[in-house]
Amino acid sequence: MARFQRVIRGGMVVDGTRTPRFKADIGINDGVIAEIGHIDPSDADEVIDAEGLVVAPGFIDLHTHYDAQVFWDPYCTLSGWHGITSAVIGNCGFGFAPVKPEMRERAMMSMTRVEAIPLESMKEGMPWDWVTFAEFLDSVEKTPKAMNLLPYVPISPLLIWVMGFDRAKAGEMPTDEEHAEMARLLHESMDAGGCGWSAQRMLPTGPASVQRDFDGTPMPTDVMNDETCRVFANVLRERNDGFMQMLLVSGDNEADREFYEEMATISGRPMIMNVVQAFDHKPEIHRAVLAWLKSCRERGIRVVGQGLTTDAGFTFTFENWNLFDDAQEWCDATTGTLAERKQKLGDPARRQALKDNMPRTATGPLPDIVIVGPQLDKNKQWEDHTLALAAEKMGKHPVDVMLDMAVEENLETEFFAAPPNGSLEHLKEIVDDPYVLFGVSDGGAHTKFLTAGRYPTETICKIVRDNGMISLEEAHWRLSALPAQVAGFTGRGTLTLGAPADIIVYDYENLKVLPDEIAHDLPGNEWRRIQRASGYRYVLVNGEVTIRDDQQTETYSGRLLRNGGGVQQMAVAAE
Repeated sequence: MARFQRVIRGGMVVDGTRTPRFKADIGINDGVIAEIGHIDPSDADEVIDAEGLVVAPGFIDLHTHYDAQVFWDPYCTLSGWHGITSAVIGNCGFGFAPVKPEMRERAMMSMTRVEAIPLESMKEGMPWDWVTFAEFLDSVEKTPKAMNLLPYVPISPLLIWVMGFDRAKAGEMPTDEEHAEMARLLHESMDAGGCGWSAQRMLPTGPASVQRDFDGTPMPTDVMNDETCRVFANVLRERNDGFMQMLLVSGDNEADREFYEEMATISGRPMIMNVVQAFDHKPEIHRAVLAWLKSCRERGIRVVGQGLTTDAGFTFTFENWNLFDDAQEWCDATTGTLAERKQKLGDPARRQALKDNMPRTATGPLPDIVIVGPQLDKNKQWEDHTLALAAEKMGKHPVDVMLDMAVEENLETEFFAAPPNGSLEHLKEIVDDPYVLFGVSDGGAHTKFLTAGRYPTETICKIVRDNGMISLEEAHWRLSALPAQVAGFTGRGTLTLGAPADIIVYDYENLKVLPDEIAHDLPGNEWRRIQRASGYRYVLVNGEVTIRDDQQTETYSGRLLRNGGGVQQMAVAAE
C-alpha cells in the first residue's frame, strides 16, 4: 500500500517562510503535507512531475467580493486561474447577510454600482436560501468550491438589520440598545464562523467618495458613526479574536490615521488599512502612508497596509462606468437608466460643470484616457488616441471629445484609463516595505472593467522576474504567509509539515498574464472582462488538483474556513 496519496516530485520548493529555495519532493495525505524531502515515487498513488518547476504555497487574497459569484463560479475566477487558493469575502462592509427577504432586491441593487456586479447575474445565480449570517455561511459551505473562503461579517447589512434602511442610510446615531444589539449580532456571526468585520467609510464630505449606492447616495457604512466602529472593535477585544478591514477617507488624513490606530488599539487585533496606492503626480501621498505604517509597527500598533500593486487599469464604457463618482457632477450624470445616462451626458447645460469638476481618484488625469473602442466607422480614426491628442486635433475640450463620441455611439464607446500608479520607481517604494500586503484584486467586483485578480501572477512576472525588486522567496512570503498570518488562516500560507496542501506548481520562466478578453459566462446572459494565466502546471487545494496546465479540473476541494479553519475543522473535513 502506498504511503502517500499524492507526491509532487523534483520541484524547486519556495516554501513561503523566506528560507532559501531547495529541491525536494512533497508527500500529501488527507489534504495535508505529510512529508518533505526525498520520497521514492513507488510510495505514491499518484506522482506529479515538478522537475524544472517552482513549487510554492497557494496565494491568499484578502480583498475580494465573491459573496455572490461563488454560487455560480466554484473557481471564483479570475482568482482561481492565478494561483489563489484561499480568499476573504465580505470586504468593505458589503454583503448579503443578514438580509430580510423583503430587502433582497435592494441589497442586490446596491451591489450593481458600489461593486459593479450585474443585477441579473445576482438574481439568477444566488440561491437566497438564508436570512441570517449563520445561514449564509451554511449556504456557502454546501455550495461547490475550488477555493477556500474566509468570511468577514460585513457591517452594511448589519446596520440596516438593526436600525432599518432609512435610518442606516441617513447615518443616524444608534441608540444604546441598538449598539448592544449590533454587538450581539457580531458576536453571533463570529460564533458562526465570521473572521472579523469590514467597513468602507468614504465620507460624503471627503475627497474620494468613489464607490456609492446604485442611486449615487452614500452606503450605510459611509455615514456610520465613529462610536459604532468602537462598539465593533470592542467585540473583537472581548473575544481576543478576529481582524478588521477598513477603507477610511474623510479628507483629513491625520484624523483618519488616528482612527485606524484607535481601532487597532481598542481591539488589540490587526486592522487592514486600505489602500496604499501610489499617485505618480503626488508621490508624497504614498510616502507619507508608508512612513506612518512604519511608525505604527515601531509603536506596536497592529495596522497593516494593503497595497495596490497591480497596474491593471480600466477598460470601460459609460453603459456601466461608476468610478467617476468622486465628482458629484459626474456621479449625477452617470446614474439612472441607460437612456437617462445618455441624456445627461449629452446635455450641453451640464458640460461646463463636468469640465470644471474632473474626477481625480480612480484613474490618472482624464485627458490621458485612451479611446480604444470607437464603434462608428467615422470615429475609427481616433482609435488609440488619448483624449488630449484627439481634442488637440479636433479643436475641442477632452470632455467634449469623450462624451460627444460616447453619446453618438449609444454609450458603447470603449475607453481605457490607466491607473494613477504606473511608475516602477513608486511601485518599488511600496514593495520595499516588507509588511505591505500585495493586491488589491477586488475579485468578483467591477466585472465589466477591471481584471486586477491577475495580481499574483503579475507580482511574480513583473516585480520579481522582470524587474528584480524582491527575491522569489520574499514574494511568496508576501503573497501567502503574510496574509495568512494577518487574517488568521490557521496553518496556511507555507509549505511545512502538517500544513494544508494548498500548493501551486508553475513554470517560472514562462509564467504570464494573458491578454484581456470578453467572456459571456455570467448568469442572466451577462458578460465580464477577464484575463487568464499561462504557466500554472498544477494548483492543489487541500491536496486535490483543481488546475492542470491552466485548465480547471472541476474538482471542488475548497472549504469554508470558519474562524480561520483550525485543526478541528480540517479534521472534520477530512472525515
